[in-house]
Amino acid sequence: MNIFGVGLPEMAVIGAVALLVFGPKRLPELGRTLGKTLKGFQSASKEFEREINKAMAEPEVSGDASKSAEELPPGD
Repeated sequence: MNIFGVGLPEMAVIGAVALLVFGPKRLPELGRTLGKTLKGFQSASKEFEREINKAMAEPEVSGDASKSAEELPPGD
């Protein structure tokens, strides 16, 4: 298991230090807050990706309508 380049032993050390610093009463609260924050970032990232893909899939309408007189074929 490797999250952001941090393996299981490093995560255990971080957890132990957090337990010592914050105490057992506040640690679950901090975990919930961190989880909600990461979930918010993940949903925002998915929404951003969805909007980018939607914009990329739309045909380019302005390209056909903005032809100048020089680009148009000569007419009568």
